[in-house]
Amino acid sequence: MLDRLSTLIQAVEDADSSQLLLEAVQNLAAAHLEGAIPTLIAALSYNNPGAAVAAVDGLIQLGEPSVPALLEQLDRHNYTARAWAIRALAGIGDPRGLVTLLGVATADFSPSVRRASARGLGMMKWHWFPDDLLEIAQEEALEALLFVAQQDEEWVVRYSAIVGLQALTQVIPSTHPEWRSQIQSQFEQMATNDSSWAVRARVWMAQQTLQTQTGVQPAVEDHRSPLSAKDWQMILENLYDRKGEERLVLAEGDPRRYRGLAASIASQPNSL
Repeated sequence: MLDRLSTLIQAVEDADSSQLLLEAVQNLAAAHLEGAIPTLIAALSYNNPGAAVAAVDGLIQLGEPSVPALLEQLDRHNYTARAWAIRALAGIGDPRGLVTLLGVATADFSPSVRRASARGLGMMKWHWFPDDLLEIAQEEALEALLFVAQQDEEWVVRYSAIVGLQALTQVIPSTHPEWRSQIQSQFEQMATNDSSWAVRARVWMAQQTLQTQTGVQPAVEDHRSPLSAKDWQMILENLYDRKGEERLVLAEGDPRRYRGLAASIASQPNSL
């Protein structure tokens, strides 16, 4: 296995043309080996979009083990590599990427990155979240997606926001019918008023799908999360910081109400 990994990595490093680099990265990604993650991450910064797409696909397939390296990539100054890393985070749906996706979906200058982030917010691995943190996280995702659906000037981004909202609607707990009402109201407005026929058509599809699924229980997923208590505390603190930046004075949404939850999560064992 190590010999195979070394051979695949060497092929990437030795590639002396765009086509050879693309093929080498595709072969490395297809191997589904965790040891390939650093090389796939490096491929995100190459001036080769095809290789970057292959690397993103490979990182998504590898899933959770890719996330720490992807988050580290976000702190670097290469915007192109950062944009590809965000696409990979959106595709994986790991909760550690939540706050990044929230910020990018509503503020990044690249429509393609906003598009990937909006879709990713709806497809988050919500079944991993502890119950109390789930409510906070889903509320933030809902607010971000509604903002994108209402405000983004690019139809492809609004389209992805519809995809994200549809997915989010399917996992919203029954204790929050008002969230479903907000989404339904947004859909009704966009179905009539959105300037893009493609967006309107996607709204109609979402409405029909959700109508046929009314009363249907979602499939039971494995709720065991590979994340540690330290990871969850970091996610919570990042949400707290985001809330603090958004609002100076809050009532029900006051970020200070998260402090007790943070202390509770910090006191848990190393894994959930």
